[in-house]
Amino acid sequence: MASQRMKMNTFYAWDGDVLILNLLGTPNAKTDKLGKPKGNQLKINVAAKPRGGRATDHMVKFLTKEFGVKACDIEVVFGRMNVNKQIRVSKPTKLPSVIPAANS
Repeated sequence: MASQRMKMNTFYAWDGDVLILNLLGTPNAKTDKLGKPKGNQLKINVAAKPRGGRATDHMVKFLTKEFGVKACDIEVVFGRMNVNKQIRVSKPTKLPSVIPAANS
């Protein structure tokens, strides 16, 4: 099932037990890390080079640890070859402190 692009006024939204995130990626960084919100995007740095979607693949792998999910639980809705991305994380078991829980 293909997901539709969701316009949001903040960097995150919950769709049931799916977390939707707007991300602003920085490839080729020194380390992998989540940053702070910037407008309606969450900054994320990844150490991979932006070649053929490798930085996005690396980002997904990094985010599996941050959210306690498998790679197949993270869908890149748009932005695979762009710094502006939207992802969907199904049933995250962990949340970074910058993201409130669905029931907060």
